Amino acid sequence: MKQHSVPRQTLRNRSGSRGFTLIEIMITVVIIGVLAAIAIPSYQDYVRRGYVVDGTNALATVRADMERYFQDNRTYATLDPLTTPCAVSDTNKRTFGNFVVSCTDPVPTATEYKLRATGTGPANGAIYTIDHRNVRATEGMPSGWSGWTSPCISSWIVKKGQAC
Repeated sequence: MKQHSVPRQTLRNRSGSRGFTLIEIMITVVIIGVLAAIAIPSYQDYVRRGYVVDGTNALATVRADMERYFQDNRTYATLDPLTTPCAVSDTNKRTFGNFVVSCTDPVPTATEYKLRATGTGPANGAIYTIDHRNVRATEGMPSGWSGWTSPCISSWIVKKGQAC
């Protein structure tokens, strides 16, 4: 039986690189820096949008509660001993994520109401409203949302740069 020997390569016979050059490492660092400069602000806006959705969902939920209350009592106003859903004293029942929902002035009447969701924590500054006619408005936005100039009385602004 014939044995074949495999030649061992010595260090002096090897061809190719033995590591990275400084220029290759610097190019890699620049590429990572450019990608991070683009990705991080976009991700932060995405996270803020997630917080804002809590407010719009909260208003939709409390609005449905108000309509159920009206169906049962034929009024949006508080009737002793029943309290209208937006005026419940237990704030845990009116807190949704980073938003607290409340009745606005004037207080709910027999035929009208207006709800306000006020942001706290990371959504601080965001204020959304809705009324009995389903008219939605944005009265404030979280800090860091550039381009925000004034209240939007016809819709909810839910992302940075969205037009009213």
